[in-house]
Amino acid sequence: MFKKFAVLFYSIFVLNLVSAQHGEATTGAAPAKELSEKDKVTKENKEFIDHHLLDAHDFTLMVDKDGHHIGFPLPVIFYDNGFHSFMSNSKEGFMHGEPVEVDGSFYVLHHEKIYKTDAKGTLTLDKDGHPTNEKPLDLSITKSVLIIFLVAVVMLLVFTGMARSYKKSPVPSGAAKFLEPLVIFVRDEVAIPNIGHKYKRFMGYLLTVFFFILFLNVLGLMPFGINVTGNITMTFFLAILTYLITTFSANKDYWKHIFWMPGVPVPMKFIMLPIELLGTITKPFALMIRLFANMTAGHIVVMTLIGSIYIFNNWIAGVAFPFLTLVIYLLEVLVAFLQAYIFTMLSALFIGMAVEEHEHEHHAAH
Repeated sequence: MFKKFAVLFYSIFVLNLVSAQHGEATTGAAPAKELSEKDKVTKENKEFIDHHLLDAHDFTLMVDKDGHHIGFPLPVIFYDNGFHSFMSNSKEGFMHGEPVEVDGSFYVLHHEKIYKTDAKGTLTLDKDGHPTNEKPLDLSITKSVLIIFLVAVVMLLVFTGMARSYKKSPVPSGAAKFLEPLVIFVRDEVAIPNIGHKYKRFMGYLLTVFFFILFLNVLGLMPFGINVTGNITMTFFLAILTYLITTFSANKDYWKHIFWMPGVPVPMKFIMLPIELLGTITKPFALMIRLFANMTAGHIVVMTLIGSIYIFNNWIAGVAFPFLTLVIYLLEVLVAFLQAYIFTMLSALFIGMAVEEHEHEHHAAH
């Protein structure tokens, strides 16, 4: 449902913008027609949504009336014939897409990606409008990386504090009062039903991935443009972790059911083998896409509804869209918890399938 809403509202913005640009282009030899105020607002909102969904080399807390970004810079680190580093605000014009010189070479920031260029900042584009310039290896501490480090530190502090408190008393105190029910929920409702008696071996990973995604999702609801779980690179590596744990924890029964399924005619085994192998890849792929799509769609819907207030600019929009935004935002709070639960539950399910002990031979004997 979220993806449908996202496509619907985002399409409205794109169609409005394309319509405005088409009207401008069809004026022939006449002077270019200026965009109307509504079209300008539509274009600004689309650019803002696109910018919000991207990672960034600085951290913007807010934008004032004059369009000045209020925030703080982040370290830009990249490798190109050696490591180079500087703060994102130390090179004038870097954050605005202007070329900057670093040790005799020129680089430009385009859509939050660093490209090697000349002194004029020339970018060579392909037929799809994507730069073909050489890209250095970007190792910058971007906004998403900063938030990942922050969440990691917070989790270490919170859960080590919980561990110390339990040594003093079995009665939870402080943050443990709020987090212990979630820990018990993951153990009793996720790990044990899906993995069985071997659940303790995987509890550390399941708890880590659950709270990591939950904290990132909650931070993503803040008005600071944080969209870590809406970054497909992030969800890709989370899915890869589940895939690796599942693969290296799997027992011989798991692999036997993939390579030589018991009780299946031999000709069918050769047909089913590539399908089963493909299934081991599609499972983590589904984890990756599910989390990425739902969190990205939620951000698009909320920002599109807010932007619609300024596009329609009347009292109906001023009443209807804030109400709809509040409803969707509250739903996003539920989705933040739900997506953390779904990712953890499916990870536990895949792990449980890999470590399950089958009893086909025993049943056959009886």
